[in-house]
Amino acid sequence: MTARRLAAALAVLALGTAAVAVALALVLHAPGPPRTTPVTITVDEGEPFAEIAADLHRQGVLAHPLALRLWARVSGRDRHVHWGEYFVTTPLSPLELLARVTGPPDPVHAVTIPEGRTLRDVVGLLAAAGFGSEESFLCLLDDPAFLASEDLPATGAEGYLFPDTYTFPLGMPQERILRTMIHRFAEKTGPTFALRAAALGLSAEEAVTLASLVEAETGRPEERPLVAAVFLNRLRRGMPLQSDPTVLYGREGHDRTLTHADLLRPTPYNTYMRSGLPPAPIANPGEAALRAAVDPAHVDYLYFVARGDGTHEFSATLAAHNLAVARYRRALVNGRR
Repeated sequence: MTARRLAAALAVLALGTAAVAVALALVLHAPGPPRTTPVTITVDEGEPFAEIAADLHRQGVLAHPLALRLWARVSGRDRHVHWGEYFVTTPLSPLELLARVTGPPDPVHAVTIPEGRTLRDVVGLLAAAGFGSEESFLCLLDDPAFLASEDLPATGAEGYLFPDTYTFPLGMPQERILRTMIHRFAEKTGPTFALRAAALGLSAEEAVTLASLVEAETGRPEERPLVAAVFLNRLRRGMPLQSDPTVLYGREGHDRTLTHADLLRPTPYNTYMRSGLPPAPIANPGEAALRAAVDPAHVDYLYFVARGDGTHEFSATLAAHNLAVARYRRALVNGRR
């Protein structure tokens, strides 16, 4: 090759390299795809940058993951990613996204959902913690498409918002918060929950409903399998469950005082007037109550009464139960003197 041809080839190569560099620069500086809703990007500790770029692409905030991977590798920025959560509210260029995930993650805030809270209680706790309005959460939970997307029963998400302590960025979309709680429920129950429920003659939904009754009736871990056994024994005999918490759930208002009129009110949740389980859970049960519902104690108890100290006395016959009720009523009267 002559010197002139070599010079010409080098010039062409230089022009080609410059063109590639210009194209790469344009791609890296171009604004990201437009978005109508915020996105929370989660980076796990030790996650390869290629997977991070792929996740950004899947979530619709990065159009050209390969360009970002190449630049991050050349610049060495792929070794400086911080794990955590990043809240993306506006379209960002690939370089801006790289700056986000190599900078400090967004702060997260904790919210604790105790066992036995109703769906409305949970929504109230989330709203009070700053994660959005109660109305926006309830709108999602009333959406049949949202329920169907999580394979939840048409009766709603009550019972499936798993009680736990969660940490979310304050700007995290309400939909993702609810999905996280529902997925935590699925993780805790596992694939055997439905099988164990079926062995007891229950559907998975009925087992969750039973667990919610167990959760509402007792806070004592050692009593949960006993309470579950009582309700299952009554179901097998065709006896009404006569659970006070179900009556209260079916009544409007926050007053927890049960009246005789409440017991006569024909709501779908009045287990004094209606046989079988209520039509849906009455609260969101924790792991222990869910476990008790599909692994009850092997006892013949049909009744229980509160002792007044948080514990209960269990009986197999109505006569023994009536004696226990009379005994604790006398103790209550004597205690007031």
